[in-house]
Amino acid sequence: MDNLVQCLSKGYHPVTVGGPNPSLTTFRNSIEDMGYILIKFTGTRGGTDLGMWVDTNSTDLKQAHFDRCTGIVHVEGTLIFNNISLRCIADIELATLKGTGHLVEVQSALH
Repeated sequence: MDNLVQCLSKGYHPVTVGGPNPSLTTFRNSIEDMGYILIKFTGTRGGTDLGMWVDTNSTDLKQAHFDRCTGIVHVEGTLIFNNISLRCIADIELATLKGTGHLVEVQSALH
């Protein structure tokens, strides 16, 4: 397994909503309309930006109050990074657009 993926798969790491101009509106639209979000792992050298397809069945918006800019979004999604199929799991606080997250390697049928 890739060293960076291995590191981000152990424990929880600081994350923030990624993208050139992260905002609550952009984050909400990315989840609800596009189904694709950017998450940045900030604790790596230079930060690690990852784009992932949102898994709507595993993502939980029940504690999110976008109109009041409060609450937490639990988001899960899939991506391929350094030729490894991964699942990214993160909890993001809407007031700060920051939280914690980690990666999980997805075993494919080809392994």
